[in-house]
This record gives sequence, C-alpha cells and structure tokens, in this order.
Amino acid sequence: QVRLVESGGGSEQAGGSLRLSCAASGYAYSAYSSACMGWFRQAPGKEREEVATINSAGSTSYADSVRGRFTLAKDNAKLTLYLQMNSLKPEDTAMYYCAADRCPPRTVWNFWGQGTQVTVSS
Repeated sequence: QVRLVESGGGSEQAGGSLRLSCAASGYAYSAYSSACMGWFRQAPGKEREEVATINSAGSTSYADSVRGRFTLAKDNAKLTLYLQMNSLKPEDTAMYYCAADRCPPRTVWNFWGQGTQVTVSS
C-alpha cells in the first residue's frame, strides 16, 4: 500500500520561503524511480490546481503562477519529493497535496497524501 505523507507547511510572510516534503512508503525503489510525482494545491472555494510535476526522466513542469519561484526535486534514494517555495505570495495560501502515479499519470492521480497547509500573510 503506497502512502504519501507531506510535511513542512506553516505560516510565512510574503516574500518568505518554505520547503515542503513528501515522504513515500510502500513503494519499491524501482517503482518510485519510474513514478510521476507532483504537488497540487487547493485554496478555499477554488478548484484544485497542479503546481509542479516531475516525470520518470526527471523533467519538471510548473504552473505559470509559480514558475521561477518554486523548485521541485525528487530524491529517489530517500523516496522523498520536495517543493522549495521562495518569494511566497498571499495567493500561494492553500492546502498543498503530494500525489503519485505511473508515468504518464492518469487524469486523476492514483495516490494522494493528506495535505499540508501553507498560509502566506501580506
């Protein structure tokens, strides 16, 4: 059973930084290495949106709203996904979710964490 556990959320002022982590368990190393991983977020009253994803080749993709400010990294040896968030803005406030799936991912990704809250104040 694959399990994803996010951590690192919290409250930060605009312009600050946070680093989110997503620790996976129940994954064989080879399966994790070949998995697509991603971060999604959902603000109150809004649809869930894709923030950043990484495929099995290590290629990353970012939403326009975070490109240049957020950096995604995947450590296959530690089965951990990271999201470094710099120059935070109040509009980054949301619940952030880690997700995993085969590559290419399904329309709705297969595995999800419980989420970690990020709150950015102006």
